[in-house]
Amino acid sequence: AGTRVFWYLFATFFVCGFTTNGLVGTHLIAFCGDMGIGEVQAAGLLSMMGIFDLIGTTLSGWLTDRYDPRKLLGVYYGIRGLSLIYLPYSGFSATSLIIFAVLYGLDWIATVPPTLRLANEAFGDRSGPIVFGWIVAGHQIGAAAAAAFGGTMRELQGNYELAFLIAGMTAIAAACISLLINTSKPAFDPEPQAA
Repeated sequence: AGTRVFWYLFATFFVCGFTTNGLVGTHLIAFCGDMGIGEVQAAGLLSMMGIFDLIGTTLSGWLTDRYDPRKLLGVYYGIRGLSLIYLPYSGFSATSLIIFAVLYGLDWIATVPPTLRLANEAFGDRSGPIVFGWIVAGHQIGAAAAAAFGGTMRELQGNYELAFLIAGMTAIAAACISLLINTSKPAFDPEPQAA
């Protein structure tokens, strides 16, 4: 917890939880309902996101083995942020919702492989997975915060528009934070040295 790289990873994964499970997973069906989309159709939208999530996460693992994971996270969070900002202004037509489902679905869990790789690079193969567990705690805190935030915004304003816009902006901020992560020097010596 005394390292900058941990807090950058924690912050980006907080935003990950905030923009996925917390906001979209909890409030998308209700948001669609507010816009005249039936519950079954909105649930179908979530299932379409799940299909594209499988494709996106698998592709992300492949890309993480070949490219800079910081840049990948920047792209993923950037696309997520733009898609969340787009949704309230999409008109909620079938075409616009499909565009949202594809773009958003492709990076729903795509952030996991590069985040795990960065944790391993910074904290070593031995401690990296344990540190990643603490980073995942940030994801869960973000999800809980967004679930409450989205509901509060809906109650105060009568719609979800501002909640989705703010979430989109947090994802853009996470894209920027991702580029600041520096794992060139390990955060601490992961292996004990023999005397």
